[in-house]
Order: sequence, then structure tokens, then C-alpha cells
Amino acid sequence: MRAKSILLTLAVFAGAAALAACGKSDVAKSPAAMASGGGLSGAGATFPAPLYAKWAEEHRAETGVAINYQAIGSGGGIKQIKAKTVDFGATDKPLSQADLDAAGLFQFPTVIGGIVPIVNLPGVAAGQLKLSGALLADIYAGTVTKWSDPKIAALNAGVNIPNLPITVVHRADGSGTTFLFTTYLSAKSPAWKDKVGASDAVSWPTGQGGKGNDGVSAFVRQTPGSIGYVEYAFAKQNNLAHAQLQSKDGSTFLNPSAESFAAAAAGADWNAAPILIDQDGAGAWPIAGATFILVQKQPTDAAKKAQVLKFFEWAYAKGDAAASNLAYVPLPAEVKTLVLEQLKTQAPAA
Repeated sequence: MRAKSILLTLAVFAGAAALAACGKSDVAKSPAAMASGGGLSGAGATFPAPLYAKWAEEHRAETGVAINYQAIGSGGGIKQIKAKTVDFGATDKPLSQADLDAAGLFQFPTVIGGIVPIVNLPGVAAGQLKLSGALLADIYAGTVTKWSDPKIAALNAGVNIPNLPITVVHRADGSGTTFLFTTYLSAKSPAWKDKVGASDAVSWPTGQGGKGNDGVSAFVRQTPGSIGYVEYAFAKQNNLAHAQLQSKDGSTFLNPSAESFAAAAAGADWNAAPILIDQDGAGAWPIAGATFILVQKQPTDAAKKAQVLKFFEWAYAKGDAAASNLAYVPLPAEVKTLVLEQLKTQAPAA
């Protein structure tokens, strides 16, 4: 790994956040209004929100600095940081260098996590149901509509799956989680790629929308026969049953775990902002990704910029245990070292 090339593509600044609220995506409802007494405000991705909440709690206990974060989805976070209504945005869909330059933004990764299919099937425990990527695409395309479908039965011999209609649940908001999920479906299904594609917001062929990872989790929890997709921490915290996914080579079915997310990241090209979809390697979870922070190169408040930098220094130094406990994967040590070196060059003049 070459430091210079990484630093060109992972332009570094700092920030992270606490999960203070959900479901408010208007720029007019900025979290900046909540930040007082020298605190920081941010908004964006729900994927890392459980970790940002824990980091913010521990950081405030140690430093007294409050970090107020609205988990409104990656699309909302991008809009708010571009509008300069928050100190940082958060997104699971990395921006291109051209987009960063046009908006005057820096982008850097915080942790690695995984997206998992969740189901509500009475009598079916977590990890019992097996799905392939192609079958998951057929379900979300609306061509497989019942849990008794022969395609599902063929992968699940011996599993007593109830004879229920499938209720598809997807994100209703612009979402980096959706970007990762639909990128995976596009990789596994030519029909999905041609008709729907991969983005943070798509025209869904079927299903019901939920706001944020919390909204999808709640919808699935309340609806027998439903299937959704969320960041793994939400599945764990809400005791939702996940499905196994077929490995890239088709030889086995995998359960989500910090180990399988780390396996997906092991071969990543950190010379660019990596998208860890359907990676090679034994045990690599098929839908993984890094999550990113966005900050202005020229913020209006230099003091807030200094606070953000200090917070991120703290998170890199002391945040790994919290990340691991919530089934996220800390960044590789060499990547941390490189971004911290670049962070020093972004510090405001004393």
C-alpha cells in the first residue's frame, strides 16, 4: 500500500456522532440547532449510528464535548453538509473525487460493517434460512412472491418455512445501505442490473418503504412473512432473524459476523474508497462496506473544525473496542496511520 496514493483518495478530516434522532431529513430541521455549549452537529447514514452513539457517549464522559447526530440516511447527510448546516455529514456511499472537489469536501472512512437480510418467519430461527444473491434479487424484483416458492425450498431442505406471502421491505429514504444492497443485487442478477440498477435511491419494483435502518427493522419485526435489509448491528439490537447468504464461489452459505466482514475487507484496495461487495476470499460476507464522514474543507467555524479533528483522533485511538462490541470492524492499522497523518495537515492554525 502506498501512502501517497491513499492520501490522494482518502482526503481526511474528522468527525463522528451520537444517534440523537431519526426520521428528520429536511435541511430546515438541522441538527446544528441542537448543538450548544461548543458541541458538534452532524447528520447522515443510519448504518453506523449505533457506533456513533456509543463513541459520542464515551467521548462526552471523558471530554465534556457533546456530539448531536441525526440518523437521516446518507442522502440527507450529503445534502446537509453541502448546505453547511452541520459540522459533518455521514454516508455509506462514498462520493467521487469530482463530487468532493465540486462541493469543497473531504471524505474519510470510520469503520467497516455488513448489510444483512432480515426476515420475520414464525418458526425459523436466525441463520436457518439460506438465500443466494440471485434469489434475493428475484424476491426484491417481485418475481418470487411466496415463501413456499420452489426456488426457496431448493436451498432450504429440512427447514420448515411457513406458507406465507412475501412482504418486501426496503428503505424509503436515500440511503447508503440501499446503495450497497442494490450494488450486490446488480452484481448477482443481470435482470436487476438492467431494470433497477444500483443507487442510494431506486425505483423499487415492489414492497413497502421504511425510514432508516430503524424503520426497516420495525416494519419487519411487526410483519410476519416480511424480508428487509439492515446493518448488522440493527439486526442484533432488535433480535431480528438474519438469513445466510451464499458465498461468491457458491461453495457455502455464510452467517454475518465481524470475522466475515473483516474477510471482505482483507483484499480491499485502500488506494480508493472501497466498496466491499461480493469479495473474493474464504468467509467473505457478500454485502460489506466502509462508512464515511464528509466535512467542509473551509468550514465557517474554525473552532468547530478543531473539535471535530480532536474527536476523530480520539475515536481512532480509543474507539475500536466499542466498534468490535457492536460487530463493526475497525479500520486496518496502516489505514488509520495514514489518515491521521493527513489529519494533522488539516488542523486549523493556532
